[in-house]
Amino acid sequence: MDIKHTVQKLSKKYKTNDPFKLASELDILVVYENLGSILGYFDAHFRIKTIHINENAPEELKGFICAHELGHAVLHAKVNTPFLSAYTLYSVGKIERQANTFAVELLLHDDYIKDNSSCSIYTLARNQGVPIQFIKLKRM
Repeated sequence: MDIKHTVQKLSKKYKTNDPFKLASELDILVVYENLGSILGYFDAHFRIKTIHINENAPEELKGFICAHELGHAVLHAKVNTPFLSAYTLYSVGKIERQANTFAVELLLHDDYIKDNSSCSIYTLARNQGVPIQFIKLKRM
């Protein structure tokens, strides 16, 4: 699975790297609610796709959460993660890593890095709300 290519195709088709705008273009509802310690999740019921974001999450992280959950919507639309973890040997960690990679490629896309080449990748990540520990997922 070439996640970077998938992100580039989506961004080009809809002319945006904004995860909230992409969700809208893909008819995915974004809702904010109190999720306790959960930052967010994606689900689809009766053909209604929804990204749930914890309303108490830090503002600077909400874009990354949306991008991560959008990654699940695009890459894993039919995956039932709780079922996988309970009844199969498939790695849920792999699915989460793929969603994180999707978010990083979306928010730290090549043009953004090129257009801001005087800034460090750490500064760019902070500006885009990408947690520092995920920078290593960026494919240059």
